[in-house]
Amino acid sequence: MKMKRDSGYPTMAAHQDQEEKLWVAVKMSAIVLGSALLIFTALMNSVSWYVQKIWDTSGYFWQTTWLKLYDLFEGREWSLFLFGAALVPSLAFWCFNGILMVADVTGKPTFITRYRIQLGKNDPVDTQKLRQAIHTALFNQFFISFPMLVPMFYVMKWWGNTFSKELPTFQWFLMELSIFTLIEEILFYYSHRLVHLPLLYKHIHKKHHEWTAPIGVVSIYAHPLEHILSNTLPVMTGPMLMGSHVAVIAAWFSLALVTTSISHCGYHLPFLPSPEFHDFHHLKFNQCYGVLGVLDYLHGTDDVFRQSKAYERHRVLLSLTPLSKSIPDIPKKAE
Repeated sequence: MKMKRDSGYPTMAAHQDQEEKLWVAVKMSAIVLGSALLIFTALMNSVSWYVQKIWDTSGYFWQTTWLKLYDLFEGREWSLFLFGAALVPSLAFWCFNGILMVADVTGKPTFITRYRIQLGKNDPVDTQKLRQAIHTALFNQFFISFPMLVPMFYVMKWWGNTFSKELPTFQWFLMELSIFTLIEEILFYYSHRLVHLPLLYKHIHKKHHEWTAPIGVVSIYAHPLEHILSNTLPVMTGPMLMGSHVAVIAAWFSLALVTTSISHCGYHLPFLPSPEFHDFHHLKFNQCYGVLGVLDYLHGTDDVFRQSKAYERHRVLLSLTPLSKSIPDIPKKAE
């Protein structure tokens, strides 16, 4: 009786069985993936519809508000420009810093002061130093920033669409903010490093670094030349290059002033951008020169910061527990 030798290859029946199983698997995958794609598409369409409705409603509100404001000023471009580029950002800056200064001076409310970054510093703040900082900040605003709006006004007027009755779309607004932020990062980083050169630091930038533990109003406490070079021009350049609408300028200037106040405020408050990066610069002087930190990473000017506890705390706080407690600094060794 002869034995059948196994060739090592599947028989025709086994091959057909494998093909059928593969085809069934493909069909099942197509059904599952197709169903998931349909559900995802339907969900995205619904979300997009609701988002678009919100944008449309919000856009209608802002457009109507702008037209009322336009009529209130009777279309006078200079008045509209002063309102948007000077008054609105200044109110945003001083209202925000007014709250912080109450906490700095009185130590209350504790729901702000418990988030202090440099523990034991400015607790309470030296009122004489604070008055000096306020006087310098007001001088820089009224005698430097506001006069610089005059040439800016004529640049914007040349573009021709800054005072249009129609506001830009929300998508265009977001794109402009992205461009402004990138321009500010580049100009601020390199101008900031420039004023850290020994000669310029001694005569110009040292004034700003009198505060090793900064507070909000110190964000524009600077030598007049530095205020022009590092504080004002990096923020003004983007809108001038883009020919932005005055409403966008008002929003951008307000956002820039509030965010730099947060960076200097000395408190790592919940749900706000982290101030650890720039606070570390005031503490160490030769680290963290930029705004976003992108150029610091590329140039290696954040290497010490990245090895510190401050870097671990450099994130948006999403709880009510101060990061100084959950990620405390390493205690200094007793000498």
